[in-house]
Amino acid sequence: MELSEYLRVLRAHWIGVLLLTILGTAGAGAYTLTQPKIYAANANGVVTVASEATTDPAVGINNDTLAKSKAVSYVEIATGRAVAQRVIDDLGLQTDPAGLIGDISVTQPLNTTLLKITARASSPKLAQQLADAWVKATAAEVKEIENPNDDIPNAVYVAPIESAELPSTPVSPNPPRNLGIGFVLGLLLGIAYAVVRSRLDQRLRSSTDFDKEFGVSVVGRVPAIKQLDDGENNGPAVLAVSKSSGSAGWEPGEAFRKLRTSIAYMDVDNPPRIIVVTSPQPNDGKSTTAANLAAAIAISGQAVTLVDGDLRRPSVADGFGLVEGAGLTDVLIGRVTLNDVLQDSPDFEGLTVLAAGSIPPNPSELLGSRAMHSLVQELARDGMVIIDAPPLLPVTDAAILARECDGAIVVLSHGRTVRQELQDALNSIFSVKGRVLGLVVNRVPRRESGTGYYTGYYATSTVPEGVGSKAARKGRRVSR
Repeated sequence: MELSEYLRVLRAHWIGVLLLTILGTAGAGAYTLTQPKIYAANANGVVTVASEATTDPAVGINNDTLAKSKAVSYVEIATGRAVAQRVIDDLGLQTDPAGLIGDISVTQPLNTTLLKITARASSPKLAQQLADAWVKATAAEVKEIENPNDDIPNAVYVAPIESAELPSTPVSPNPPRNLGIGFVLGLLLGIAYAVVRSRLDQRLRSSTDFDKEFGVSVVGRVPAIKQLDDGENNGPAVLAVSKSSGSAGWEPGEAFRKLRTSIAYMDVDNPPRIIVVTSPQPNDGKSTTAANLAAAIAISGQAVTLVDGDLRRPSVADGFGLVEGAGLTDVLIGRVTLNDVLQDSPDFEGLTVLAAGSIPPNPSELLGSRAMHSLVQELARDGMVIIDAPPLLPVTDAAILARECDGAIVVLSHGRTVRQELQDALNSIFSVKGRVLGLVVNRVPRRESGTGYYTGYYATSTVPEGVGSKAARKGRRVSR
């Protein structure tokens, strides 16, 4: 993973990372509070050779070399059971030598004759007493080994030279160190959680590389706002969002205008005129996207017909406040003519709506019929046609429509649609030789929508006028 991908993963799962970091730091704090306080005191002794005073430098050098060599071996003596027993007897402690040795450390700095003794205890006083007593016990043990009868000339012995000071602060636990370790461990655990979660999480987001994974480009990203998140039937949202002028409070309106522009420039020589809008699952926002896209096209000055091709859960007419009674199905079975059921949108000049009509028992057969093909071709002669189709996974209606049209736009939900759902939806279109024009990512969090910079940029942009004029279609429309 590259650094940018790590940053994306951390941003996507920052709450989990933050919680684990806090838990790691809090755990370290709790551990610190439960640990007993340990104090340390230091006392020093020096190894020296008892000899008569002399001015001969060679004697001094020899004595110093002997003392240094002895000091190395005295480290083992100082940490032995015999010294520990002497300290126990001296201080009257209720412990065993093996347990007491674990509280003592003895070091001999390189090229010196010093023995540095550090004693640790649960109280400052006991630590001081242990350090001083240990130096004295070491000196006594060395004397007993080297010169038990005080009759050996040039004998080597240990002399205490520095008593231990009373420690004022404990050496353990160390709150800053423990909290720092807890913070780092919590942060690392949080990063690991985010990486694993991103690998296992199959939900799609706006930052997904759709071109690389699915071979289909993203042609639109719609920010998440309450008006667009109330289900498929969003009449008030359609009117408000599509009529917005690109102000900071209405980024979705700008998103649909950008989607309109993207479609207009998909193929300059042969731009798509009959477009199916669908989604993998219900409630992904395909009906709202279709309605807003049609409204955005109408605002640009191009004639457009919005057809409710969802013959199972129709919602287009109700969303625009139009009559639902008769519509597409009635035209297909020859009950009425197209002129009888086309309705002008009262809010968008140039936008005509063809409602779904009566719900039939065989939607797939009707949508795949020659009558349907002829109908959309007739509508396309006068302008663009946007068909709101059912979801791809539950039924095959949208795939059938996509085969007969110029292509399909697939709407997916940011953070809800999973990879396999989108792949299966695309495969259902590809399997019938249909064309996917692009993807629209719906409900994108505002921090990821990227619309703020472009707010108002396309507000005055227009799409070239389609074939046919509004006047030519006026005679075929009826008001509600």
